[in-house]
Amino acid sequence: MEDLLNRFVKLKESIDYEGKKERVRLLETEVSKPDLWSDADRARSVTQELADLKREIEKIDELGETISILKEIPDENEVAKAEKALSKLELLSFLSGKYDQKNALMAIHAGQGGTEAMDWVSMLFRMYSRYVETRGWGLDVIDMTSGEEAGIKSITFEISGKYAYGYLKNEAGTHRLVRQSPFNADKLRQTSFALVEVLPELEEVDLPEINIKDEDLSWQFVRSGGHGGQNVNKVSTAVRLTHIPTGIVVTAQSERFQEQNRKIALNLLRSKLWILEKERAGKEKKELKGDYRPASWGTQIRSYVLHPYKMVKDLRTGVETGKTEAVLDGEIEDFIDAELKIN
Repeated sequence: MEDLLNRFVKLKESIDYEGKKERVRLLETEVSKPDLWSDADRARSVTQELADLKREIEKIDELGETISILKEIPDENEVAKAEKALSKLELLSFLSGKYDQKNALMAIHAGQGGTEAMDWVSMLFRMYSRYVETRGWGLDVIDMTSGEEAGIKSITFEISGKYAYGYLKNEAGTHRLVRQSPFNADKLRQTSFALVEVLPELEEVDLPEINIKDEDLSWQFVRSGGHGGQNVNKVSTAVRLTHIPTGIVVTAQSERFQEQNRKIALNLLRSKLWILEKERAGKEKKELKGDYRPASWGTQIRSYVLHPYKMVKDLRTGVETGKTEAVLDGEIEDFIDAELKIN
C-alpha cells in the first residue's frame, strides 16, 4: 500500500495534475462563450481537448478515492486492481514528446502480395478503428484508394484525441501477415506486407520554422470519389497538393467543401515536411525519444501469423500473444504500452 501511494503521488506530479485541472477550468470558460462555434474547427478542438482532459482527471480521481479507501480497509484483490489501474495511468508520464498530445495522421499502404496485401490494409485499418473506438477518440478518413478486386491500396486518416500521436507513433513500420489465402482456390499460405505511417497533426502555429511558400505549391482540384455520398461528387472538392521543392504529394477528399480539404492537405504536408527535416538532421532514435521513426519497408515491426499456428509478435519488444482474433479486433494495448516504455 505504501508503494502504491508513493507511486500515485509521483504520478500526479509527473503529469502535472494541478495544471491539467487549471486547463479544464480555462477550457470550460471558453466553451461557455456564445461565439465558440463561429469557428467550427476551433470549437471541435476545444471540446475534444476538454472531454479528453476530463476523462483523464476522472480516472485519476477515481483511483485516488480507491487508494484512500484501501488505506483504511486493505483488500488484496482490490489492491491488485488499483495497481493495474495505476500502471495504465503511469504510461502518461512516458508521453512527454513535443507533439505527443497531438492528433495523429495515419496512413496504411499495401506492399507485396497483390490483392492479399490490399485485404491486409483493410484488416489493419479495422484493427486501428476498433482501438480508437475503445479509447473514445474520433477517426476521419482523409483519402482512400480501393483495391481493384478487394481491400484497400492506400488509406490516410486522422485520429483525433489527446495523446493520439503519442500512443500510436511507434506503430510506424512494416506489418507482416502470414495466413491461408482466401483469394486462392488452393488456400496456399501467403505472406503479405503493409506499411504504416504515423505523423502528428501539425498546424502553422506548431511549426513556424517550416515556411510553406505559395509559389512552392501546385494545387489540383478534382471530383472526390467514394466518401461523403453524392453531394461530394457533384463538384471538384478533392484536393491534390504537390510540394514542388520536395516532390511530396498529398491528397484530401474527406470533406464536402474544397476549403476544408485544402486545410487538411496543408496540415498533412506540414507534418510530412517535419518528418523530412528529422530525417535530414539524421538524429538518432534515442535522442528523439520516439518522436521520429522512419516508416520504411525495411523496418518490420510486427508479425501476425494466422497459419499454420496463431501468433502476433512484436519484433522490437518481444511481446507476443496467441489471441490473434482479439488483436485484429483492436486489442493492441499490450504492444503499444510495451513499446512506449522502452522509448
